Amino acid sequence: MKNTLLNKAALASGTVCLMTAMMGSAHAEPTGYDQLTFQTEVKEEIQNDEVRASLYKKAQAADSKTLATTLNTSINNAMKIAKRYPSVTVSTGQQRTYPRYDKNDKIIGWTGQANIDLKSTDFSATSQLIADLQETLVMDNLNFGVSDTKKDALEQKLMTEASRAFQQQAKSLTRAWDARGYRVVNVNLNTGSNYPRPMYSAMSMKSGMADEAVPSQSFESGNSTVSVTANGTIELTK
Repeated sequence: MKNTLLNKAALASGTVCLMTAMMGSAHAEPTGYDQLTFQTEVKEEIQNDEVRASLYKKAQAADSKTLATTLNTSINNAMKIAKRYPSVTVSTGQQRTYPRYDKNDKIIGWTGQANIDLKSTDFSATSQLIADLQETLVMDNLNFGVSDTKKDALEQKLMTEASRAFQQQAKSLTRAWDARGYRVVNVNLNTGSNYPRPMYSAMSMKSGMADEAVPSQSFESGNSTVSVTANGTIELTK
């Protein structure tokens, strides 16, 4: 009988220890109570240092082979001109070819378009290259933004500032809720950019300009806003 009572006491004691251990484990992790979720944001305006442009050649022909020859010759010539400007990155862009039909759905010819894309931080060289290419190609679009190198460096700086802003807000909320302190449950850092940049739609050369050199254009790149947000949850300790 005595052994039975001792075993029960040991079992009860073990249960208390287990409950204590469980309570201690729960206390080490966020409880889900007294939690606040909020977001902070830091941003900085920066001058655009990169220009991107796209030009195209559009043509028609009675057969697809003749059309392809016309487009390929035009783009190859454009690439040769572009090689004179090593500071400008040039790549072939989209190319489309589609048939033209008569009222009886019979193919009567082919239409195609081939693009060439430009990217550079050298505005002067890019402007002159565009002018040279516009003697045979048509401008599709022109826009400005922040280069990857410049944007990455700024985002690294803003991530640190956003983290500090989150901690500062956490301290302010802790005081506002009369808490002793806080611990971070989770935090996410997100980057974003806003490019309010000018954009130029397709433009055709005026008649009578075919024999004249196209003047280069002065660029006004404008500014962009780069931002980093820190959003997360803290748990107040009292």
